[in-house]
Amino acid sequence: MASGQLSPPFPISQNGKWGYIGKKGRIVIDPQFEQAWRFSEGLAPVRIGGRWGYIDRKGKIVINPQFDLAWDFSEGMAPVKVGGKWGYIDRKGKMVVEAQFDDAWRFSKGLARVKVSGKWGYIDRKGNIVINVQFDVGWRFSEGLAPVMIGDKWGYIDRRGKIMVNPQFDDCRRFSEGLAPVRIGDKWGYIDRKGRIVINPQFDDAWRFAEALSPVMIGDKWGYIDRKGRMLINPQFDDAWRFSQGLARVKVGGKWGYIDRKGRRIIEPKFYDAWDFVEGVARVKLSGKWGYIDKKGNYVWSPTD
Repeated sequence: MASGQLSPPFPISQNGKWGYIGKKGRIVIDPQFEQAWRFSEGLAPVRIGGRWGYIDRKGKIVINPQFDLAWDFSEGMAPVKVGGKWGYIDRKGKMVVEAQFDDAWRFSKGLARVKVSGKWGYIDRKGNIVINVQFDVGWRFSEGLAPVMIGDKWGYIDRRGKIMVNPQFDDCRRFSEGLAPVRIGDKWGYIDRKGRIVINPQFDDAWRFAEALSPVMIGDKWGYIDRKGRMLINPQFDDAWRFSQGLARVKVGGKWGYIDRKGRRIIEPKFYDAWDFVEGVARVKLSGKWGYIDKKGNYVWSPTD
């Protein structure tokens, strides 16, 4: 399962089978699936007999297992893989965009990025290519702009495919809270939506803003800056992620824990892996097994499998 945001019910594995729990840790869908992923728009992909289908929040199969691989729904459509190619289904399981792409991602405000013969472009909900397949890499739209790579430089396009920020960066990430991290040479800074540098390149790595703070790396340690580039939490962590519901996961001495917005350790580092908090619950890994904790660090589901 790819790391990302979850919504209840939450997937769990028990005795080799996957099911789901609620926010309080009670099993709401009995473990019965070979694999199970997160819910989105009321449906979740599950694997039965080597094939992927979808269940509703009651555990009822609503789209029969038939796909080689399946992702979560977004804007009423989900990418599915059939015979080595990707297409899109609707919530009834109808193939509304025929499987034809080498890779495909979720829709975001009416557009989805797809890969054909090594290049990326964007389609609409009818499967029409609305931004030509031309980019060496193209990421998802965020705040109306998408990072694209042309040759060896990165820039940003709008939803019409027009280049809004000329390809000039050695690397970049998506916009968040009006700013985007960009790399010039070996240093990262931040630009605004017009491409103007608003936080000078000075960091060895940098991520996107969330809840007005962003993780940045200086040397080999991570800390957090505000939108003016001021260091509010000094670099001290081996790794760090964005804030979610007032807490951020940080790595210290090979283990993950959680800090608050003042940098105080709220949940001591002890996990081998950790995800963001969603609706007061976070997925964590301990001794090779996954469980869920609340914002005080108490288990709502003790690690299993």
